[in-house]
Amino acid sequence: MDQMTSLRVFREVVEAGSFVAAAGRLGMSPPMASKHVAQLEKSLGARLLHRSSRHLSLTEAGTAWYEQSRRALDLLDAAEAAIGQTSETPRGQLKVSAPVWCATPRFARVLADYRERYPEVLVDMHLENRKVDLAADGYDLALRATQELSSALIARPLCRVPFYLAGTPAYLKRAGGDPDLPADLARFGAIVPSYVNLDNLALKGPGGRMFPLRLTPAMRSDDTTLTLHAVRAGMGIAFMPLWLIDDDLAQGKLVRLLPDFDSPPVTLFAVYTSRQYMSPKLRTFIDFLSERLGGLQPKAAPRAVPAEEKARRP
Repeated sequence: MDQMTSLRVFREVVEAGSFVAAAGRLGMSPPMASKHVAQLEKSLGARLLHRSSRHLSLTEAGTAWYEQSRRALDLLDAAEAAIGQTSETPRGQLKVSAPVWCATPRFARVLADYRERYPEVLVDMHLENRKVDLAADGYDLALRATQELSSALIARPLCRVPFYLAGTPAYLKRAGGDPDLPADLARFGAIVPSYVNLDNLALKGPGGRMFPLRLTPAMRSDDTTLTLHAVRAGMGIAFMPLWLIDDDLAQGKLVRLLPDFDSPPVTLFAVYTSRQYMSPKLRTFIDFLSERLGGLQPKAAPRAVPAEEKARRP
């Protein structure tokens, strides 16, 4: 057996936590993956893994070998990528997971422009608000919007995504007018994500002071598009990404609430799993998103007018 392949198989087994998962990533059968590791142990004259029916763990020798071989493979992968990227044309299918709120005309334009530049790449987009298992579900890439990212993932920041609190003018009038402070939001109904803990919300006000945020749920939903439709229907207010609502704000269909108070910033990351040779289709797609999304400038959002300002108007 090829020892270089055996090294790669061993690294995948350690990082995936099982022979089955590693074999799936590498496109081989689990018995073949097991044979590669066994051959590596035989050539080294040392046991690298403790095996049981439910668990794998590194031996002392395996821990030392994994750290040294991983660094060596990283260097080789980087060298292969540097050579391959200069000569290989991006092609093939690219399976991507992204948040539901990426279904906007602007993001579609980015995808269309990428297709025009790289016509041999077929982007297979899956929009969902769950964190997919990239390896198990066969994804090449996930776009994730978060304030924190696991150190176990390989990620590249693409752009900041502002989230605004908004509602329809008719709903705001019905609920007693525009709020002046976060405490005023208690009288509004809110459409909130199913996965959000309502006890840990806060907004940053002028001077950096933090204000606790108490929302009264009118509905919970894990689908951002449904949340937008519920807000448009006058069901309540909601925090939504500006990408999704910028046209509604510009046209006055929605009004941004508490514009002087900011929610914690959210960054959109490109997340992938392997340090091995990055295919040209994946590399070019991430580079293209970084270039284009970083340059997307949404339309300015109209702010809600404070009550005292309204009173001064003729």
